[in-house]
Amino acid sequence: MTDMMSGVENAEDSKPATGLDGQLVAKRQKRLGGVDEMVISLAVKGLTTGEISAHLAKVYGAEVSRHVKICDGQVANRPIYVALAVTCEGRRDILGLWAGDGGEGAKLLMVVCDGLTGLPDAITTVWPQAITQTCVVHLLRNSFRYAGRQHWAAIAKALKPVYTAPTEGAARERFAEFTDAWGGRYPAIVRLWNNAWAELVPFLAFDPEIRRVICSTNAIESVNAPSAAR
Repeated sequence: MTDMMSGVENAEDSKPATGLDGQLVAKRQKRLGGVDEMVISLAVKGLTTGEISAHLAKVYGAEVSRHVKICDGQVANRPIYVALAVTCEGRRDILGLWAGDGGEGAKLLMVVCDGLTGLPDAITTVWPQAITQTCVVHLLRNSFRYAGRQHWAAIAKALKPVYTAPTEGAARERFAEFTDAWGGRYPAIVRLWNNAWAELVPFLAFDPEIRRVICSTNAIESVNAPSAAR
C-alpha cells in the first residue's frame, strides 16, 4: 500500500499557501466574533443602518435587520436620541447619543417631519400634545411637482416671503399675494400649502436663529448621510 500511494499527492499539501485556515461555526452559534465591531465602525463612518445592512448582504451574503436593537438583559427595540448642536462657527456637532427605554413619548415636544401623507395625524394620535412641524424644504420640492420647470425659480422666489415672514399673520398675507400671482396657473400648489398650513407655521413662533434649525429635516438627514470625512 505504501508503494502504491507514494505517487499520490497529499490533498492537504496541495492547498494553496494562503495563510488562511478554515473555520467552522460552532453548533447553535448565532453570532460571529468581530461583526459587532464592524457594524459600529461603519456607523461611526456615517453609514446608515440600511446601508450597513446592504453592505453585509453584498460582501458576506448575510441578511441583517436595519433596525437597531439593544441587548440589556434582553434584546428589544428602543429609541436612540441624538443631541445635535450648532457651534458659533456654524458647524454641526453631535454632543451624544442616548438609548431611551421607550417610555419617553409623553415628553416629546416637537416633531419635524417631511410631510408624508397621514404622518401628522399619526403623530398627533401617539403624542397628542406634541407640535408637528412640516419640513419647508420638502414642501417646496413638492410644490415644484405641480409647476413647469421654467417657473420653478419664480415660484421659489414668490414663496420665500411666506416662510420667512416675521409672524403667522404676515405669512398669511404673503401667501395671499402668492395666490393672486400664481393661483390661477397652479391651483394645486395653493391647495398643497393650504392643506399643510397648520403644520407649516409653528416654527414662526420662534426666534430666527431657532427657526433655521427646526424648519426642515435637513440637519438630521445630513447626520445620517454617509460622509467620507468621518
